[in-house]
Amino acid sequence: MTLPHSPDISLTDFVALYGGIYEHSPWVAEGVHGSGLGTDDIDPDQMAARMAQVVAGAPEAVRLELIRMHPDLAGKAAIAGNLTVASKTEQSGAGLDQCSPVEFRRFGEMNTVYREKFGFPLVIAVAGLNRHDILTAFERRVGNSHEVEFDEALGQINLIAKFRLRALADRGR
Repeated sequence: MTLPHSPDISLTDFVALYGGIYEHSPWVAEGVHGSGLGTDDIDPDQMAARMAQVVAGAPEAVRLELIRMHPDLAGKAAIAGNLTVASKTEQSGAGLDQCSPVEFRRFGEMNTVYREKFGFPLVIAVAGLNRHDILTAFERRVGNSHEVEFDEALGQINLIAKFRLRALADRGR
């Protein structure tokens, strides 16, 4: 399982391939490319670690904006069909597109409570989860401190990136 690039790929081509791995944040791919590519970077887990390092090295305000780039779960963007392809696939894979009216209302309430408390959306890697698991996580995580939840959101974003890179490598087989 390898990623579809060579170490001498141009910045433009690299960003075209990996600029969407982090939601609306091509600067992460630009940062990886700018620090140089090696032969190990065709491994999706290695690339995920490199990308996570770029995120960790970014100023706090930039990391906050990265978190804010993520859509609400089963939120207005999902209902209106305004999600990125990756987010739509991930949310539908967790069954968020099949919520009952009561579940949509609950997600709406939790999105509002969470955003009001933290100033950003709940971010969770939904792979392997269903809508009930996600609501349970919402209820648990809304009790966290801002610092804990900021770090948790970034950890979840990095996990989402790893899943997306692995999926890209799988498609390249």
